[in-house]
Amino acid sequence: MTRLSVNINKIATLRNSRGGNNPDVVKVALDCERFGAQGITVHPRPDERHIRYNDVLHLKKVVTTEFNIEGNPDERFIELVTRVRPEQVTLVPDAVDAITSNAGWDTVKHRVHLTNLVNHFRALSIRVSIFVDADEAMVRGAKATGTDRIELYTEPYAAHYAENREAAIAPFVQAANVANELGLGLNAGHDLSLENLRYFHQNIPGLLEVSIGHALISDALYLGLENTIQLYLKELE
Repeated sequence: MTRLSVNINKIATLRNSRGGNNPDVVKVALDCERFGAQGITVHPRPDERHIRYNDVLHLKKVVTTEFNIEGNPDERFIELVTRVRPEQVTLVPDAVDAITSNAGWDTVKHRVHLTNLVNHFRALSIRVSIFVDADEAMVRGAKATGTDRIELYTEPYAAHYAENREAAIAPFVQAANVANELGLGLNAGHDLSLENLRYFHQNIPGLLEVSIGHALISDALYLGLENTIQLYLKELE
């Protein structure tokens, strides 16, 4: 079974654009769970332009499904995750000025750094996932850090899906096979949508979890949040 974790960053972006607390990210997270989502993902960034660090503290008190905190492991992020102790932390190599995540880790170059982070979080009983490109060397490099899982960065798949879905998915199948061979858990995320999710799910062996935010929240503007979550869950059947 592949689990759906809803990234609620875009809800916070809308809230922050006006000030106040409308929409309420805590209420939306609870609604997502009530509508069937099996996890909630947040990605706090240093400028707090969407999810704020204080939001994470409030969410930890109420989220009853898997809570996944993703982000660049700078000092403040490490302190936050250490305090909150979510079920999962996903390490993402975001540049400070990145609009959104745009690349996975070079797990070979940063092996020592990532190994230290993995050891720190695993000692707190937090499952660790490392965000990587669909590249066999990066998957094997992730294994060397001791991480529990990897999350495949799926933007290249989504970008080329319409023109040639077989070619678009091929490197992801190869990366997934390597992850399975090495005993790594497998997550995926970035630009997965109702258009491309089913094909990805059907062809990626051992896919445990997808984290979806932008497309899902955008769909919800037209289809309603409850209906949208149900539609995404159907794509994962």
